[in-house]
Amino acid sequence: MLDLKFIRENPDAVRKAVADKREKADVDALLELDVKRREMIGKVESARAEQNKATQKIAQMKKAGEDASPAIAEMRRLSDSIKEMNDQLKEIEAQIYELQIRIPNIPDASVPVGGEQDNEVVKTWGELPEQDFQPLPHYEIAEKLGLIDFARASRMSGSFFVSYRGLGAKLERALINFMIDMHVEKHGYTEIFPPFVVKREAMFATGQLPKLEEDMYHCELDDLFLIPTAEVPVTNLHREEIVDGNALPIKYTAYTPCFRREAGAYGKDTRGLMRIHQFNKVEMVKFVRPEDSWDELELLLQNAEDVLQALDLPYRVLTLATGDLSFAAAKCYDIEVYAKGLDKWLEVSSCSNFLDFQARRANIRFRREKGGKPEFVHTLNGSGLALPRTVIAIMENYQTDEGTIVVPPALRPYMGVDIIK
Repeated sequence: MLDLKFIRENPDAVRKAVADKREKADVDALLELDVKRREMIGKVESARAEQNKATQKIAQMKKAGEDASPAIAEMRRLSDSIKEMNDQLKEIEAQIYELQIRIPNIPDASVPVGGEQDNEVVKTWGELPEQDFQPLPHYEIAEKLGLIDFARASRMSGSFFVSYRGLGAKLERALINFMIDMHVEKHGYTEIFPPFVVKREAMFATGQLPKLEEDMYHCELDDLFLIPTAEVPVTNLHREEIVDGNALPIKYTAYTPCFRREAGAYGKDTRGLMRIHQFNKVEMVKFVRPEDSWDELELLLQNAEDVLQALDLPYRVLTLATGDLSFAAAKCYDIEVYAKGLDKWLEVSSCSNFLDFQARRANIRFRREKGGKPEFVHTLNGSGLALPRTVIAIMENYQTDEGTIVVPPALRPYMGVDIIK
């Protein structure tokens, strides 16, 4: 959430951010209400000053034995007026808040302006696989080898759900353990295993609500949401806290299933694992000092890249343009892995810097020194990695002409086999 003072002092920059991110927030209405709010605060303060004078006058009149009835009546009138103005002020502030929470974070100056077509490729790694046969798409090889049961999963849960089986289930579990171990042992993150359902306030803090509510699975009876990513519960670990500045950066990694209704995405990427309602992901979340957040974003990106390099999967890194940037992010790198069977680049990670946007919504602060003034931390998160499309790339790129899948060497200690057949 942007600070109201910042919005007031930088209206053009905020309007541009709204336009560049293709949001619908009404900045002008907010600014008009802000003027009314400050005028109302002035009136309340003036009335309270008069009320204080009236109180003193009444005390003097009573002390002198004079009739204070007219002054008492005036004080009551002022008291009623102050109550009425305070009620109006609360209503104005509520309207401001509703407009304020719909204003997105401002994109960093390094972010290209435009839509998805304007995303910039900033790095590529690895060689595209060369095979002397046409590899099957993952959904065909997975069914041939009995790794995923699409039909039975759909029968029990509906479209866009999958059930892994046998070595398919073991591959999923192996990837999760491999990624968590790398982030803990090599990158220095602390592992978290959080709840998979959260309160509405937690979803608001990270920016999913109110904008994306229709994409979320909502348990109406308890007003709880199934998490769309581990970013939500892990970021909210320090909600309403003042953390020790000497402990920063705080780095967490977590595996969770993720639940997304994908409302509005029907008809896109409908085959196999490309777009499913429940999927597994390993996430990285950082809480850092403001002056360190841009360097920490580059380190976060490298941590995600390390996973793909260890698996020897070719990938590219893109800087997302403003229109493709999330509501809460100031800058985001997407990592796309190449999948030979589909002949497509598939997103497996988004690494984002939110600056203090999420921290303001969650009220997460730190002190630089004991007794110092609390400041908002900066938060970052990145997928390390999302599993469905990582699995696609492994199945398609490591496929053989014999209809088997070679297990990447880094995964063999976790799989216990060298070849899936």
